[in-house]
Amino acid sequence: MAKDIPTFTFDSQSDLPLWVQLRDRMIFLINSGFYQPGEKLPTVRKYAADLHIAYNTVSKAYMGLERDGYVTTVRGSGVFVNDLTSLPQSGGQIDMLVEDFVKSCLEEGMTYDDIPKLVSKHIRKMKRDYEEKQQGS
Repeated sequence: MAKDIPTFTFDSQSDLPLWVQLRDRMIFLINSGFYQPGEKLPTVRKYAADLHIAYNTVSKAYMGLERDGYVTTVRGSGVFVNDLTSLPQSGGQIDMLVEDFVKSCLEEGMTYDDIPKLVSKHIRKMKRDYEEKQQGS
């Protein structure tokens, strides 16, 4: 059984969309130990009803949590918290490179939402090039 949803107040003055504020709050709850590894999260419908926000807002927050590796969705069973200690940890140098890259993208006029799309596009291209090279060998 999933835990009750802790109280949460959205910052209406923030530039962050509601789904980002919710995702960040849930990341805090996972990192703080409120939600434990393997624990089932409340349903999207329950979060939406309890917080009086749109279903799609909560759904987008959950998708962000899954994309970032905090949770895993098991079709028909629910959304479960991942064991973050088992995730590969990036080194300090790589973290600095990523931060510099993101800052550079923002300085070039990109939005935060544009950056993962750009990275995904380049990963797909590099993977395709690599696979074509392997087939040609």
